[in-house]
Amino acid sequence: MPTAILTGQPVPGSSLDGDLRSLGFDVRLASDAGETEALLAAVPADERVAVVDARFVGHVHALRLGLTDPRFAASALPGAVCVQPEARRALTRAVTRESVAAGNAAAAPEDLVERLGEALDEDGLAVYRPELGTLVAAVPADPQERNGVRQSVLAVDDEAVRLRSAVKARDGFFTTYCISPYSRYIARWCARRGLTPNQVTTASLVTALIAAGCAATGTRAGFVAAGLLLLFSFVLDCTDGQLARYSLQYSTLGAWLDATFDRAKEYAYYAGLALGAARGGDDVWALALGAMILQTCRHVVDFSFNEANHDATANTSPTAALSDKLDSVGWTVWVRRMIVLPIGERWAMIAVLTALTTPRITFYALLAGCAFAATYTTAGRVLRSLTRKASRTDRAAGALVDLTDSGALAEYLTRFTGRLPRVAPAVVALVAGAVVVTCAALAPYGGWLPVLGAAVYVLLSPAALLRPLKGALDWLVPPFYRAAEYLTVLALAVNAGMNGVLPAAFGLVAAVAYHHYDTVYRIRGNAGAPPHWLVRAIGGHEGRTLLVTVLAALLTAAQFKVALTVLAVAVALLVLIESIRFWVSSGAPAVHDEGEPA
Repeated sequence: MPTAILTGQPVPGSSLDGDLRSLGFDVRLASDAGETEALLAAVPADERVAVVDARFVGHVHALRLGLTDPRFAASALPGAVCVQPEARRALTRAVTRESVAAGNAAAAPEDLVERLGEALDEDGLAVYRPELGTLVAAVPADPQERNGVRQSVLAVDDEAVRLRSAVKARDGFFTTYCISPYSRYIARWCARRGLTPNQVTTASLVTALIAAGCAATGTRAGFVAAGLLLLFSFVLDCTDGQLARYSLQYSTLGAWLDATFDRAKEYAYYAGLALGAARGGDDVWALALGAMILQTCRHVVDFSFNEANHDATANTSPTAALSDKLDSVGWTVWVRRMIVLPIGERWAMIAVLTALTTPRITFYALLAGCAFAATYTTAGRVLRSLTRKASRTDRAAGALVDLTDSGALAEYLTRFTGRLPRVAPAVVALVAGAVVVTCAALAPYGGWLPVLGAAVYVLLSPAALLRPLKGALDWLVPPFYRAAEYLTVLALAVNAGMNGVLPAAFGLVAAVAYHHYDTVYRIRGNAGAPPHWLVRAIGGHEGRTLLVTVLAALLTAAQFKVALTVLAVAVALLVLIESIRFWVSSGAPAVHDEGEPA
């Protein structure tokens, strides 16, 4: 149980003790710095501890924001400081100095908490100070001021503020106006019954899987039920994040589940639609796989661009200035958010089209919408990159290398390519990808031309490893490699022309895509890339691409189907076991994704 140490003389009629206990704190009283030091030493080292001025007046939710958020090692608000175990030593040093100063009568006892917060800043800690908005948090100096602060507290409904702040600050139009107005109340209902965000996230996954099963029936009733269940799954998907913000139940595992389950739900639903179409005599597996590839590559573009630029310096450009100017006009904000087809708009479109039309029409609309969105966002980011002068960090370059997913073949070939002309890595990746995809698409099944294209691809793959990826367009390297690998698998499966090959290819791309998403979320959580042995074990992008082309050349279509299935299962088992092991036992900081709508 976390401990809160109240310093100074208790104020008659104050609700502070009860407020802290309602937040789960064990409250102790200390009259001065010396007693605070003794009580702090008695608190177990692995527990959160807060020091609060007994004169504090404010909203309970202000205390919750300042003292219970698990994402920050140290946090503070007027009249209160709180530290996690990793920042405990800094607080202990500060309290010890104050105790010595108080013994020498060098410090005013009533300013103890304020000085502790300043000491944590001076110690180099990143002290989190939440934006309180209309919430009140103050330490009145006299009874008259105290009465005024109390009136200010009564004038603001902190529960209403808490509900508003549960909603993500930046979201899509559909989510903002069609889901969040009521899902926040579902989040509060869940919080009051002790449900956790992870439980709601799991419920959302189960609902989406049931929706995929309904779509797989291939009946009109099944399609209608699938569309309704997919929308309800999205409501739960919004609710889990709002519940996390409402109750400050952030966790590393929760952030990973929320992110990966979104992808699992959407791609499982694609498979359900394809199965349902097949029951009606329409084979749309190529469309389903194409939709998954397009959506995954869109995300890789987002991730790569953000990782390359999130800590860049001097990152201004005329394009960015124009974007900011457009955002200053209210209606353009929503139009620009809608045309990129974020998850809310995308799932709403899929659900409605599933219920009213056919899987083929649904996939056609999805591919057209996502292609337009990808063109719009990628073109804008290319323009920004070309028109601004930015200095990128070693961390950003390292993240891009991790996102390329280069394996043992690329690493080995770097020994022999160090003296080659230094062409821009993005150009090399684009050319290499175009060669292997073109060869795979144009050659008849069983030919060796795709293998030749893959060999060229492998020989050019070290380009991403020869120098730091700090160029203006180097963030395009990972998306080009992703598109090349996935499209090669798609082309070979289409050319095989046998039932069952495309579903097997869908499974293989899904397993590899999971690995790539897992890499992204580890980097986002400052937990580093997956272990090097895992990347080498599953071949790297160049090794897998070469392998599938060789298998297609050597095996019959029926054997190729079996080989893709075995490869998909092997990759899935390796990446899932390592991913689950890491995230369940990870010591990474607690996070919650507040970024762009996916």
